[in-house]
Amino acid sequence: MSELQSLMNIFISAAFAQNFVFIRFLALCSFVGMTTSMENAIGMGGAVTFVTVMASILSYVVYQFILVPLHLEYLQTIVFILTIAVFVQLVEIYLKKAVPSLYKAMGIYLPLIATNCMILAVALLNVTENYNLLEATVFSFGASIGYVLALVILAGIRERLKYVQIPSILKGYPIIFFIAAFIAVAFMGLQGIAR
Repeated sequence: MSELQSLMNIFISAAFAQNFVFIRFLALCSFVGMTTSMENAIGMGGAVTFVTVMASILSYVVYQFILVPLHLEYLQTIVFILTIAVFVQLVEIYLKKAVPSLYKAMGIYLPLIATNCMILAVALLNVTENYNLLEATVFSFGASIGYVLALVILAGIRERLKYVQIPSILKGYPIIFFIAAFIAVAFMGLQGIAR
């Protein structure tokens, strides 16, 4: 298998077959909280994509060139969290200055990107799977695209739900989780492409 095919397999697997929201059930807090509108979903998706890819690259470099040579691999989780927090702060500063409306709309979910379990999982999986830097970057980008896809799908459905008669017992979070479960079942059908 060529390197390009291998990279495509990593990307497609991360984005679809092993989607972090629908298959691994990570990052559900922001998935539910930031899908009230398409604008919020795309803004959060962009922020998480930037943080995931950049933090994964820096985490990989720190792990391979500092932690491994010094035999400090056991510090990887702490180092990865600190790396993620740095990039979240950069995103927060940028959004506050450049896009204040999105900054305000994201509210508490913006600083919570630092504790987004998907981002930490991506950094840890890059190490666990023994990816090289290019593979780690492709995996991180694929996972981020899968996350954005999940946000956009649910945001589109939630915008349509405003015009639908929903039984009162299902209004709010119950209907959202039912919809997410049905989408997850559809994504489970894609697991064969990961093999």
